[in-house]
Amino acid sequence: MTTRRRQQYLVGVLAWAVSVLLVLVTLQSLSYELYFVLTLIGVLVVTALTAPFNLTPRWRTRLRWVILLGLVVFTYLVFRRVLAVLPQGVFR
Repeated sequence: MTTRRRQQYLVGVLAWAVSVLLVLVTLQSLSYELYFVLTLIGVLVVTALTAPFNLTPRWRTRLRWVILLGLVVFTYLVFRRVLAVLPQGVFR
C-alpha cells in the first residue's frame, strides 16, 4: 500500500514539474529561479493533496526536510530579488 501511495506522489510531482517546464518553455520565460519556485509550489500542493488522514509513513516524515530545504532556498531567492530592487546604499 505504501509503495502505491509513494508512486502516486512521485508521479504527481513529476507531472507538475514537466508541465511547468513545458509551459515556461512555451511562454519563453524559462529561468532557473522561476522553475524552482513553481516546482516548489507544485511539491507543496501535491504533498497537501496526498496527505494521509490517520497515519504518516516514514517517507513522508523525511519529506519534511526536503520541503524545509526548498523553503530555505526560496527565502534566499526572495531576499536576493529584494536586494536587487533596492537602491545601492540602503544597507551600508
